[in-house]
Amino acid sequence: MHLYVPTPPVQHFPIENNTPALLDFNKEMKSATMMMRERGKLIYKVYKAITFSLTPLIHLHLYFRKFRGLEHPLRWTERLGRPSLRRPPGPLLWFHAVSLGEGRAAIPVIRRCLVERPDFNILMTTTTLSAFEVLKHQLPPAVIYQFAPLDLPAAVDAFLSYWKPNVVFLMESELWPNIVMATSESKIMLALLNARMSERSFKRWSAPAVIPLIALMLSKFSLITPLSTTEAIRFQLLQAPPFIVSVSADLKYCVGEIGASTNAMKGIEDLQSQLSFRQVWMASSVHKGEHEVMLRVHKTLVQSYPKLLTVIVPRHPHNGLDFAQASKNLGLSVAVRSDDHKLTSETNIYVANTLVTYAASTLHPTPSKRSKKKILNARNLKVSKPLARKKMH
Repeated sequence: MHLYVPTPPVQHFPIENNTPALLDFNKEMKSATMMMRERGKLIYKVYKAITFSLTPLIHLHLYFRKFRGLEHPLRWTERLGRPSLRRPPGPLLWFHAVSLGEGRAAIPVIRRCLVERPDFNILMTTTTLSAFEVLKHQLPPAVIYQFAPLDLPAAVDAFLSYWKPNVVFLMESELWPNIVMATSESKIMLALLNARMSERSFKRWSAPAVIPLIALMLSKFSLITPLSTTEAIRFQLLQAPPFIVSVSADLKYCVGEIGASTNAMKGIEDLQSQLSFRQVWMASSVHKGEHEVMLRVHKTLVQSYPKLLTVIVPRHPHNGLDFAQASKNLGLSVAVRSDDHKLTSETNIYVANTLVTYAASTLHPTPSKRSKKKILNARNLKVSKPLARKKMH
């Protein structure tokens, strides 16, 4: 059924004598925009030259990351644009996200694309190893999954030459100059989905030395879907063409239930039952060094909630044991999920260092009435990492 809404008649106003002034203003604005983009081309040439010259050092850094377990032991060369899978014939859509949260936000769009155009191939890339270990079980079977190329000229060119995507969908804030410019030069359509532009990022991109580059990059997109009107305004202030900016809802709320095995889900349910009678707050995606701040927050909160349990979810699961040892050094009772430790009434810190719990922490659950009363989590307490640092100093 089609709903017809009549359009009100257009009102015509007499043209005033200031029309030439408006035309001159528009010409000046267009001229200023073109000049800024020309400066952006020069800045990009400098960026491209720098990344090209640093390629050997970045290769060594990548190999060092693989040695530390931060890259896939067998597929780490995909970061250099070297494929490990065959490209199937036919049109191909490339979705790129930096990590788990952004990657999961792409899943609803990927599913819709497969429904609408099952003849299209879908390529998904992410940057982090943790995202790879989780998303490979959640993506539809037909999706090709690779690690994203580093923003190096040779790696990007090799990647695009092999996969030859027809459309590139970048998620949230993945604005890498070599990827954007090489894609545009290859006449490939670009879209930025779930687009984010925080106040901090806006200030950084607004710097006089950088704004010509971002203005040039944003001009290469065919669609940008920010999450709010404020972020849409920020993109336009950075010279994104207004007609390509369209505010959209957060795709992370469209993902649905987390995909996990029966045993993994049973483990999560067991954990929920153990937490149901404790006051809990959770610090998720904690990087190395930040756990010290979280422990100081725990020390402050426990003065008001003596039986408080602090759940720490490391950004990189392999850091979990270091977090646990740091907690023990402070005399706290610690349980580690990877060691299958059970919670007791004496447990102070629970280190959830498995990929399933990390994936679960990226969801937006709707708590039950009972959990609202019994559980204090990070969202209820409104304790952010920067705020925690300010309170402790």
